[in-house]
Amino acid sequence: MVTIKSVTLGVDDPAVAESFYAALGVSSLVGVRSSDATTTGFRGFTLSLVVSQPSTVDSLVGTAVEGGAAVLKPVAKSFWGYGGVFRAPDGAIWKVATSSKKDKGPASTEVDDLVLLLGVADVKASKRFYADRGLKVAKSFASKYVEFDSPQVKLALYGRRALAKDAGVSPDSTGSHRILIGSDAGTFTDPDGFAWDAS
Repeated sequence: MVTIKSVTLGVDDPAVAESFYAALGVSSLVGVRSSDATTTGFRGFTLSLVVSQPSTVDSLVGTAVEGGAAVLKPVAKSFWGYGGVFRAPDGAIWKVATSSKKDKGPASTEVDDLVLLLGVADVKASKRFYADRGLKVAKSFASKYVEFDSPQVKLALYGRRALAKDAGVSPDSTGSHRILIGSDAGTFTDPDGFAWDAS
């Protein structure tokens, strides 16, 4: 089974980004490196923190905002649960969500899963590409959404426009994704330009 061990974000100010992600409690899986690559608009991916209850969503989004994040979608209840979306100071878009609509215990900042969602041009083609590299499909909804069975960092695919809409941003962009995905699947660049590195 392929394991995605980390994601490394290209940032303008590594010290600020390191402090931000340490406060969120994700620095064991999310690294940063200095990058002068330019990006305008949507980078083509989002990172999601899946948590157990609404108070955890509130706590993590509050921590992000205190650290300089900009809210893209305020925390709110929805059909599927409770969550919100923010843009980190380095420009990466994050979603914090739970399927629970009520707290079941004391407030915490514990994260159950970190999910990397790639916005791709062709979900079926990208699904085949990753399956050929050893990633096992855990869930698949036709050409709409695919989730792979990968410990540590989960990987999912969504249509690029649909992912941008979910994040509350325009799908338009130019420049670099500014992300490096570290795994034991090898070193390659996928059909949508996302770079992978053997870690």
